[in-house]
Amino acid sequence: MTSDSPTHVTVARPAWLAVLARATLTELENMHLTVGELPELQRVRPAEIGMVMLRGRVGGTGNPFNLGEASVVRCAVRLGQGPLGVAYALGRDKRRAELAALFDALLQDPQHHDTLQRELIAPLARLQARARAQRQHAVAGSKVEFFTFVRGEA
Repeated sequence: MTSDSPTHVTVARPAWLAVLARATLTELENMHLTVGELPELQRVRPAEIGMVMLRGRVGGTGNPFNLGEASVVRCAVRLGQGPLGVAYALGRDKRRAELAALFDALLQDPQHHDTLQRELIAPLARLQARARAQRQHAVAGSKVEFFTFVRGEA
């Protein structure tokens, strides 16, 4: 679902779920205020806090190891008889997960899809990409190259 306009791009569901998962509570609350009247919200799976094991790899390609645990919130909601919205977010903020699930459900509804893609997902994706680029640029200045010298046989 893309339009002919180069400034309008529709993001697929896995991508918008990732954008919503990285959004702050303030960003989601601000957009929630502009949505207007909604059908009754059914909490299929109320927001609940759990833990996930984070896995890492030495050098990004080595053997996997358990890095540690992180808190995560999951939630599933349904708007009236409409689509099911789901969300997982790092941290312990239940409200943030509820709003992300709400927007996931709304994005699956043709009545709200295009507006939310344009006014919520696209701006958040741009902000997140800009922040990621700034972090990468800041870290690149401290990058250290390590060399291994081979000693000659005596």
